[in-house]
Amino acid sequence: MPRLTLLLVMCGLILSGCAQQRLVAAPAQPDVAPPVAAPASTADVPASTADVQAEPALPLIELSDDLLFQFLVAEIAGQRGMLSLAKEGYLDLARKTRDPRVIRRATEIALYSRDQAAALELSRLWLELEPDSSRALQTLVVMMIAHGQIAEAEPYLEKLLDDPDPQAGFMQLPALFAKSRDPAAVHRVVKALAQKHPQSAEARYALAHAALQAGLAQEAEEALMLADRLKPGWEPAALLRAQLLARTSRAHAQEFLKAFLARHPDAQDVRLTYARMLVSDNQFDEAHRQFTRLADELPNSADVAMAAGLLSLQMAKPEEAERHLKRALELGQDDGGTVRYYLGQVAEQRKDYEAAAGYYLSIDSGEYLVASRTRLASMHARQGRLEEARGVLKTISPTNDVQKVQLIQAEADLLREAKDHAGVFTLLDAAVRERPDHVDLLYDRAMAAEKLNKLNVLEEDLRKVIRLKPDYAHAYNALGYTLVEKTDRLAEATELLDKAISLAPEDPFILDSMGWLNYRKGNLDKAREFLERAWRLRQDPEIAAHLGEVLWMKGSRDEASRLWQGSLQSHPENEVLIEMLKKFKQ
Repeated sequence: MPRLTLLLVMCGLILSGCAQQRLVAAPAQPDVAPPVAAPASTADVPASTADVQAEPALPLIELSDDLLFQFLVAEIAGQRGMLSLAKEGYLDLARKTRDPRVIRRATEIALYSRDQAAALELSRLWLELEPDSSRALQTLVVMMIAHGQIAEAEPYLEKLLDDPDPQAGFMQLPALFAKSRDPAAVHRVVKALAQKHPQSAEARYALAHAALQAGLAQEAEEALMLADRLKPGWEPAALLRAQLLARTSRAHAQEFLKAFLARHPDAQDVRLTYARMLVSDNQFDEAHRQFTRLADELPNSADVAMAAGLLSLQMAKPEEAERHLKRALELGQDDGGTVRYYLGQVAEQRKDYEAAAGYYLSIDSGEYLVASRTRLASMHARQGRLEEARGVLKTISPTNDVQKVQLIQAEADLLREAKDHAGVFTLLDAAVRERPDHVDLLYDRAMAAEKLNKLNVLEEDLRKVIRLKPDYAHAYNALGYTLVEKTDRLAEATELLDKAISLAPEDPFILDSMGWLNYRKGNLDKAREFLERAWRLRQDPEIAAHLGEVLWMKGSRDEASRLWQGSLQSHPENEVLIEMLKKFKQ
């Protein structure tokens, strides 16, 4: 029997929105001819392009005026997009004539009009009249599954899989059953089908999918392990097993993929999945190694070249980053200026500011326009050219309010870097007056107010942010930390920080605030616990300052000094760290 070549196409047509397509007139070489008055020679009937086989015996029925008129009405209705009228006309013709050519056409129209009941009836009739038609068989299977008739579909699925090489059919089963609402029934059917092909890795793969959908993780893993024994190094089974392991432990999934690659180093799909998982878990060193290897093995993959380039940039390897990003550019990856934006950053790393400016200025539209100009302005500001930097931002004509706000925030960043805290506040104050309920601008003005010791403005803004966005963890954290640092309102601060940490329990800055709160309360052990957790998550100089003070007060002065000095080497201008060192005369 032919394989399930059309099965998934029809399944998608039925289960998705494809039915919205407009039905058009039959082509010059139609799949279905109009009914005829008497049996015709198969040479007189065009062969179906999707089901090339001899026509079955045609019914002995007279082509009456009524039949001809009904056929014309149905066909014209189909041409004009009147699917309901075309479907009803063809359904009646199919029942009257039992002509397989008419039934094919009627089934097609029923599918397009999303009348699954009619399509099921017609596909049964079609298969009855053409029992050797794979297309009829496929249509009937899809319709039975769509109607939830999973068990009843089993013998028909078995017939579809009755092929000298049924592996492709098994690989299509997961997608075929993907939207079934009875995963237990699907599992029973797929398991029965797989048992008839005990040496098929593909059958074990299909069974694993069905077991997963039915909540039988252990059976799924056993099926995948057997698939690996039947077909060592087969990537689909390995990828599905990694997906299964990741449900309970991403670390175990990574260990499995790493071990698989040690045994099968040419498994590129597995390596790509492993590399992406490493990126999502912030394991950039290993991800960089994997993507760099993939870039050599897949030189025509723009996505891989882009990933390798970005990771090289992350690892401060500008020459390597430039090579990969330029390759991505050659392969057409630069939609909206993405690659040129990062090539500009590479040039900045190399201190080739002229080249960086060239890349940024080459982006004159799209989503990276504001980002590129902001980067260019920041580069000018770091070189002491603040007014020129602000001028760069003013050359942009924002097309929407989002871009307007981005430009305001970018200018505020420039002023903040220049230590013009009054200028930052003035700029953001004017922006908030225009957009009094803009959460981000309110938060930014609050942070600017803190620098000027305008604590009443800070508290008013942050409490408004909390009202507007009750799940904004950093608003609770900023207000709570300020109360800890600059007031004696520790009870209020505790309430705010408890809320913040409930919203973001692994945020290093919130953990830092909790540590500092406990320090102010005199709970040094608890303070150290929170601050060490924060430091493990992020080596930030302010966290180092706080943790160092707690260590110092607990008597670990050498450890505190090492922590402060090490952080100072990486952040020599951090004000909080510098003040801490002065405080303890370090």
